[in-house]
Amino acid sequence: MKNLLYIGNMLSQTGKTVTTIETLSVALLAEGFQVTSVSRQSNKVLRLLEMLFAILKATGKTDYVLIDTYSTQNFYYAYLCSQLCRFLNLKYIPILHGGNLPNRLKNNPKLSTAIFKNAHINIAPSNYTKSHFEAFGFHNIKIIPNAITIDTYAFEERQFEKVKLLWVRSFSKIYHPQLAVDVLYGLRKKGVNATLCMVGPDNDGSLEKTKHYAFSLGVDVTFTGKLSKIEWITLAKNYTYFINTTNFDNMPVSVIEAMALGLPVISTQVGGLPYLIDDRKTGILVEPNNATAFIEAIMELKNNPKETNKLVINAKREVQRFDWNSVKTLWISVLK
Repeated sequence: MKNLLYIGNMLSQTGKTVTTIETLSVALLAEGFQVTSVSRQSNKVLRLLEMLFAILKATGKTDYVLIDTYSTQNFYYAYLCSQLCRFLNLKYIPILHGGNLPNRLKNNPKLSTAIFKNAHINIAPSNYTKSHFEAFGFHNIKIIPNAITIDTYAFEERQFEKVKLLWVRSFSKIYHPQLAVDVLYGLRKKGVNATLCMVGPDNDGSLEKTKHYAFSLGVDVTFTGKLSKIEWITLAKNYTYFINTTNFDNMPVSVIEAMALGLPVISTQVGGLPYLIDDRKTGILVEPNNATAFIEAIMELKNNPKETNKLVINAKREVQRFDWNSVKTLWISVLK
């Protein structure tokens, strides 16, 4: 089997959300690949240095370097690591995560060309990313969706007349967590006995801001902090709707997981989400930053439980294609 070096942020031990490198590397190891993963350094400078040093050490020993590539500051990690790979004649494969990567292509064309034109291949999680990259002239793209182990997610029947909202994400400005509080507040004003639970670690100070915002509106919100996957899957049994309030996104695993669990998903219509959710067939899509649209969608689902049940069954069927047993064949074909 091939030897792989995987470059990304492995920061879950510091309270951050588990990222793709921490799940995909384990899955590839189980398929027989030799995988070295970096970095667990919380300090950004030390993390970059460890990444670059790992690439230097990999020369002559590694078949491919996988690089998690995001649209935020981590974009520059990907740039520096990819250019070192080029200098050392190492084949590298960017894995394109950031929902705002299309803006990077527009605003940083030279850096983008240096990274993506020279890659062995670029891995996109959806047609959303692939189509945007192709529009900028990058055609060395293969779609491999984010994967889950479908058997982990037991499909639960729910009483949709009860409005118990679940939100799962890291607390970051781009994911607009305060909008979830607005949705709860609006439902309460309509006389709906709704509840909201928000799961996830803080990323940029948004957790405290959201807590203060909920307090200012006089609504009770349950904040659990970071939970393990098993913990939040267990928690999800007590909730009836999943809301995704983000302003930027690609192919969020938490939404795929919610669909697998039988939670009706109401999400903003941004980034790759229209490529994941078939509006009113496998979920409901609404305009971003629009609490009223969320409330109307939730009330529609609440008042039509038979139709809502059809929707969640369709969603469960749709996410079967994200099961690792299907996705792994795509990875093996790239890395063979």
